[in-house]
Order: sequence, then C-alpha cells, then structure tokens
Amino acid sequence: MKLKLQTAQNETRAEALRRTLEAEILGGTLRPGDRLDEVELAARFGVSRTPVRQALHALAAGGLLDIKSRQGACVSSLSIAMLLEMFQMMAELEGLCASFAARRARPEQRRQLQDIHERLVRTFDEHDPERFYEVNREFHEAVYAAANSEFIADQTLALRNRVSPYRRYVTFQPGRMAATLGEHEEVLKAILASNPAAAQQAMRSHVNLLGDNLTDFIAAIPAETLKAG
Repeated sequence: MKLKLQTAQNETRAEALRRTLEAEILGGTLRPGDRLDEVELAARFGVSRTPVRQALHALAAGGLLDIKSRQGACVSSLSIAMLLEMFQMMAELEGLCASFAARRARPEQRRQLQDIHERLVRTFDEHDPERFYEVNREFHEAVYAAANSEFIADQTLALRNRVSPYRRYVTFQPGRMAATLGEHEEVLKAILASNPAAAQQAMRSHVNLLGDNLTDFIAAIPAETLKAG
C-alpha cells in the first residue's frame, strides 16, 4: 500500500523517512531481523531510492539497522549477551539521569514528571498495555530531559532506542506494569524530594534485570529476533 510521506517544516524527505521508519522500529511494527528493501520502500512512500538510501544509512549510524553488502538492510538484532550488557549500561545511565534530575530539575519539569506518572496510572487502570508502554517511555525521557545535561540525555536516549524493540517484552511480562508504577513512584518521590542518591538507586533498580525478571525476560524474547552468539 502506497503511503504519503509526512514531512515536517524544513525537513527533507530522507529525514522524514528516517523518522517514520525509526517510529516503526521503536513501536514494534518492524522487529529485529526484519529486512528493509530499498525498492519496496521507495514504492511504498512514493519517493526515489536516494532519500531511502540516505534514511537507511542514518538509521544504521544510530545502531537501529544493519547494512551488509549483497544482503541489504535489516533491523538490528542483538545477542542475549550484548542485550544484557546494554540493560546494565542503561541502568547506570538512567540512574545518573535521575540523580541529576533530583538536583537540577526545574519546577515545570517536576510538574511534567508528576503529570506523566498520573497518566501512567490512568492507563494502567484502563488495561491498555500498548498505551502504557508509550506513556512509560515518556516518563523515562522526561527524566532524561530533567537531568539538564544534553550530552548524557542524548547518550541515554540513543541506547534506549537500541534496546527498545526488546524492552517491550519486559513491559508486557505478567505483573510488570503494576511493578513499574510502584518503581516509578519511588523515582518520582526521590526527584521531588531533591534526593540524588535515592533517585539514582531507585532508577537503577527499576531498569536493571535481575533474578526472576531476567529469566522471564529471556524466555519471552522470540528466538528469531536474536543474533546468534
């Protein structure tokens, strides 16, 4: 089906296509291992192959795609070992963001965190897992912004995007959404109390995968989305 590519103001077709494909990867429409064909994408969005090629290379530079000669582009797959290392690094980076947010968040940023958390509670009550996942992502990204450190926020977001196709499997584990609410509340409480150490520890514990959570997570990942080794 041919789609009209929506371009924002001053945005090139390549940039719009990159943004669109990134949203499909992060949203789970495109899964790890899925192939992206230049000809099919050009026909789908009604563009030439040049912006398609530019968009694919931009996504590859961000780690979301793998491009190999003769094989084309596919959504990046991660091995279990690499995935677990990334989650460990995420825990440290997000903990650092939460610590900085407790020290530096402006009043409007603190209010935004409270508003997002309240929306997350309502979404949980409505039993909407997909929407819960999206609001949960908003909360984490609001913490990065509230750290008021552009470099650390950018690095944290880039890593989160790389593990995002797999992170969905954490959110959708039985009982995980209810646990997330309590853990977010601890993070929020520490940030609002301007307690950096407590905020860092609460966020690190929230993100890290340990014990049964780790076992359940690995079991939930479809084998075809993983890279061997």
